[in-house]
Amino acid sequence: MDIRELRSRLNHYPRLPLIRTPSPLDPLPRLSAHLNPHAGPALWIKRDDELGPGLGGNKGRTLAYLIADVRALNKQKVITYGGLQSNHARMTAAACAAFGLEVHLLFFERKPQEFTGNLLLNKLLGAKMHFIPIGGSSNNNRSLETTIRLVRLLSLPYSLGSGYFIPGGGHSLVGCLGYVEAACEIVDQVNELGLAPENTIIVSAVGTGGTLAGLMAGLVLLDSPLRVLGIDIGNLWKGFPESIARLATSACAALGSTIKFKAPDVPLIEKRYVGLAYAHPTAEGQKAIQQLARSEGILLDPVYTGKAFGGMVDLINQKQFDPDENLIFLHTGGVPAIWV
Repeated sequence: MDIRELRSRLNHYPRLPLIRTPSPLDPLPRLSAHLNPHAGPALWIKRDDELGPGLGGNKGRTLAYLIADVRALNKQKVITYGGLQSNHARMTAAACAAFGLEVHLLFFERKPQEFTGNLLLNKLLGAKMHFIPIGGSSNNNRSLETTIRLVRLLSLPYSLGSGYFIPGGGHSLVGCLGYVEAACEIVDQVNELGLAPENTIIVSAVGTGGTLAGLMAGLVLLDSPLRVLGIDIGNLWKGFPESIARLATSACAALGSTIKFKAPDVPLIEKRYVGLAYAHPTAEGQKAIQQLARSEGILLDPVYTGKAFGGMVDLINQKQFDPDENLIFLHTGGVPAIWV
């Protein structure tokens, strides 16, 4: 289907004006010249870190649909969860504040003695934070779906009555629609900039997989030759590609398509760039943060985008991309984690 038809189908789902789109798609000329002094892929950056609310990030697209669903169902409070430096939790708190909703954030770790980064912002935004030290999610011995079911049960004391439960990272059909729509936006921008879509790859950090699933579904529905590559930053989930494939398939079905994805269809690099564990910085990631900051004045974070950007740079150095390709790094936000 074409962009107009896909956007028409997306309009059947409520969406709030929570963010201002399109986010910029900008070249990275100085870094491209530094990394590829002779010949190599051209680097671009999609600035979803500039999407609101609450200092911005990719979850603004997700929450535009999720909070609209909350309001359509006349719910008065939202319950979600994540790691201590979850950008999803921070942006959910900001979105709820903007619409007068009570928000409960669950963290399955000990309460820190001092709140820094996203935790500090959660407090400022008025979120009710609950620390339940039953073990963090630093290994992948459970599937994402199993984890969601367990946390949904644990959240019942906070969600009774008018509560709306959002899985971690907004990993749900409703949340996934935000990046189906983003695929339309990126296809438009690539065409406007005169980039060859068949030689263009979107690279993104992957935590819970909703962004990758939405992009996969959107690009396939549009029959676009644009490709996407996800870089896992946490090694959090057992059978992660299967989970992403199921979500992308569900998004296609919700938009009237019978397209089905399987695990081998998921363009995800797992484990290679995770380092010790989720939220543990890597040497490649720290170097990448410094490189982008000093060459282009753009800030990444050590939990998500730094690891993924570092992985992309490593792949460039290994000559895994053709010289005539364009790499669009999807900047999904996360700057508050710098101050941790």
